[in-house]
Amino acid sequence: MEENTKLATMEDTVEYHLFLIPDELRDPEKHKEILQKYIERIMTQFAPMLAPYIWQNQPFNLRYNPGKGNVPAHMFGVTKFGDNIEDEWFIVYIVKQITKEFPELVARIEDNDGEFLLIEAADFLPKWLDPENSANRVFFQRGELCLIPAPRKPGTMSWLPTTPPTVPQALNIISTHPEEILASESIRAAVNRRIRGYPEKIQASLHRAHCFLPASIVALLKQHPRLVAAGVQAFYLRDPIDLRACRVFKTFLPETRIMTSVTFTKCLYAQLVQQRFVPDRRSGYKMPPPSHPQYRAHELGMKLAHGFEILCSKCSPHFSESKKSFMTTSPLWAGFLESLKKNDYFKGLIEGSAQYQARLEMAKNYFQLSVNRPESSLAMSPGEEILTLLQTMPFDIEELKKEEANLPPEDDDQWLDLSPDQLDQLLQEVAGKKEAEPTSKKEEQNYDLNQVSESMKAFISKVSTHKGAELPREPSEAPITFDADSFLNYFDKILGPSPHESDSDDLDEEDFECLDSDDDLDLKTEAAGEEASVKGTLNNLKSYMAQMDRELAYTSIGKSFTTQKQMESLSQTTNNNSDEEDSGAGGSVMTPVDVDLNLVSNILESYSSQAGLAGPASNLLQSMGVQLPDNSDHRPTSTYKVLKSAEERRIKPLDSP
Repeated sequence: MEENTKLATMEDTVEYHLFLIPDELRDPEKHKEILQKYIERIMTQFAPMLAPYIWQNQPFNLRYNPGKGNVPAHMFGVTKFGDNIEDEWFIVYIVKQITKEFPELVARIEDNDGEFLLIEAADFLPKWLDPENSANRVFFQRGELCLIPAPRKPGTMSWLPTTPPTVPQALNIISTHPEEILASESIRAAVNRRIRGYPEKIQASLHRAHCFLPASIVALLKQHPRLVAAGVQAFYLRDPIDLRACRVFKTFLPETRIMTSVTFTKCLYAQLVQQRFVPDRRSGYKMPPPSHPQYRAHELGMKLAHGFEILCSKCSPHFSESKKSFMTTSPLWAGFLESLKKNDYFKGLIEGSAQYQARLEMAKNYFQLSVNRPESSLAMSPGEEILTLLQTMPFDIEELKKEEANLPPEDDDQWLDLSPDQLDQLLQEVAGKKEAEPTSKKEEQNYDLNQVSESMKAFISKVSTHKGAELPREPSEAPITFDADSFLNYFDKILGPSPHESDSDDLDEEDFECLDSDDDLDLKTEAAGEEASVKGTLNNLKSYMAQMDRELAYTSIGKSFTTQKQMESLSQTTNNNSDEEDSGAGGSVMTPVDVDLNLVSNILESYSSQAGLAGPASNLLQSMGVQLPDNSDHRPTSTYKVLKSAEERRIKPLDSP
């Protein structure tokens, strides 16, 4: 973990680091022993949540990470969450809870996108914080999110470094100033909102469905339900070479199929259901007609069987015996099992009962994958694990067939289909907003369009830089002032003493210096001849503008804007629109344009043309805090109809107070 580099480099991967504070100098071997005990305590205490969890790719795990460079020795884990983003946020919840249960630990978590916790709270971050200076600033301590600030002025807070802190500096700051580094309430609320509902949310993320599967797969999933993820992923990511093994099944014969209930995560279930697939005729997996009441169960079972066959086809049945022995024997297992019993993992179940054995098998799997994870050279692939289990795990097909009559009901999969209202609600929840209340007809009629124009005025009064425009969300900021006289004086100085010099683009450094100070220009010292030249230049500009007006008077550009004269006529009657258009282009152009009405009408037309989808008008208005009511009248609305509505609401002009 370098100082200014991302922790995670692999795609869809999250890394988490747990440090022990205070960071005292200890004997390396003794420090390693202490951290190893912490790993055992953590994994044992959180086993009831982690053991039954079905991971998309890789489980939550911790191992000892020796110190390197400035980074002290600590506990470290990495998980590839793949397509299921909920795995990543469940890990955030686990890490948060670890620091709550063990106050002497602080945690840092990051994925391949960088500080994704800051991305989640992007709307509430301080302005000084950006990706370039955010390294080693975000930690969990005592179950709360901490953000190490930067000093506003050098030397004001001596305990804060002016550059992004190193890991030792960050740990020292957290240890000595825990209250000062607590993230703001809005930032913490944004992160907490994303992990709200755990651990109860785990059950809500599962989906139970009936599947017509070979008996051997039924027996495997009964004792090792996590293997369903490997089977779904193998089918979901199949290629033509993988399907060669499925022309004739060698491991999972279709003749042994029975009906069973399989527990998926919603992500895995959606991946399996949404893919269309027709099995090879030689495979023996014949499908009933789509109208058959159990067609979905046959289809899911067929796809899942293909995934398991693909997994087994990728490994030799005579793989290394060392992998098999590593799976079943470990000196740490006895101590881990005793710790589980002390933490009431078995919930008072009688030893040897079916439920006890099921939880024991779950604990063995959890121990193998998360606690005593082997090196990559000894780690077993899912296919090797399946073949090993098939050789060592006896099962009775007749007993499994008897269970067909007492299967639990399937879960409803209507959650796969989202209505527009449900989608809007989800987007609002993600944005951290309350559910929008339905707008009554009376409220729509009384909607004040002044809000649109006033918000736009506030927006254009802000400063824009190379990083973009500042949205008007800071009421404390003073509005930008503009001195028109000084600007004209600068402009006159740049134009030069004579008209022919004003055509040149080459400006001396002295000319630019005039733009940097208000005191450089003293009109009292200007010569009379120069003043006359400046006045002549301004007269030339006025003549240019007048000439442009005369040329535009014979075009239709003026008709595209609403003038004050048009609005006066529109307020008297709505039947003389055609008379106004025939009154001549000259009058329309020379009449002052009602800027506010044109602004509102153009925004409303753009908003209406979006047809409820995202677009520039809605994005701009929402960023300024303006929420337009839904268009209940879906018929095309003319510009004059919008303008008449705006006039009835008496929109203030731009120069109004």
